[in-house]
Amino acid sequence: MALITGGYSGEAVISYKSAITIEKNIDATKWECYKIDINPEGWFYMGNDQKVPVDKNDFSITLEGKKIQFDAVLIGLHGTPGEDGKLQGYFDCLKIPYTGCDAASSALTFNKRYTVSVAAFSGIKVANSVLLIKNNFTSPDEVIKKLRFPVFVKPNNGGSSIGMSKVNKPSDEIGAAIDKAFKEDDQVLVEEFISGREFTIGVFKSKGKIIPLPITEIISKKDFFDYEAKYEGASDEITPANVDEAIAEKIRTVAQRIYSVFNCKGIVRIDFIYNEKEGEPYMLEINTVPGQSAASLVPQQVAAMGMSLQEFYSLLIEECF
Repeated sequence: MALITGGYSGEAVISYKSAITIEKNIDATKWECYKIDINPEGWFYMGNDQKVPVDKNDFSITLEGKKIQFDAVLIGLHGTPGEDGKLQGYFDCLKIPYTGCDAASSALTFNKRYTVSVAAFSGIKVANSVLLIKNNFTSPDEVIKKLRFPVFVKPNNGGSSIGMSKVNKPSDEIGAAIDKAFKEDDQVLVEEFISGREFTIGVFKSKGKIIPLPITEIISKKDFFDYEAKYEGASDEITPANVDEAIAEKIRTVAQRIYSVFNCKGIVRIDFIYNEKEGEPYMLEINTVPGQSAASLVPQQVAAMGMSLQEFYSLLIEECF
């Protein structure tokens, strides 16, 4: 089995942290795990102080004269090309099973605007938003006229809250926030702030059943759940969330529905704002390769469910067959 890590974006640093957790918790009695690092310099097997190039013709490696081909791939690569469908399409062509969503679902959910559009079409509540395209963008006025402030400004493709800002009033640095997001992507999504409690929930499929993990409530010490809050401890993450069962059930039900609507596979993490005034969860985004580092939310939720990470990763690998 190959464990894929690295990537071509700023999220590679998170991929390497995820790979440490995953590699440590693979059941060695069931799977022989080979770590493959995909980075701008090339694709390499990294292990036993070796750096061996991958043959991209059939995704194989040669060690001590012996060719090794993989029965399955566990994708632990955040951002491009592991979360946007590119690697999934490649593995589909080679007929190699892999964990997680297929090429179409990965590409769709990686694009935040497409994701909220499909969700809204399916009757799932989402925030009002505007998409800005770099080559056609003229002025922040097109945002100011169409949306109520505060707003979030974020790269349309990508994750880990990189390049994201909150802007409270039209006069407050909306132009600078848009410029910051454009440094990460050619498309920028600006969406209205939804007031409420922030929850996130992992959902996975095993033996044909869609299973929600315990819910986490995120209480950020910053103005919002940015990179620092997410990875550097500037937030409180309460798992399982201290929330009324009626609200928890609403979130679980919507999360399972989203998983079905987007034809997800493997583990995904879905972020919500629960608007208490309306009594409704609003979907923020879907993460199809959620973080697995020591600081990440899915490992916390797996532990709260009373399952070991070794059991969990075994279920994910078995499901991909």
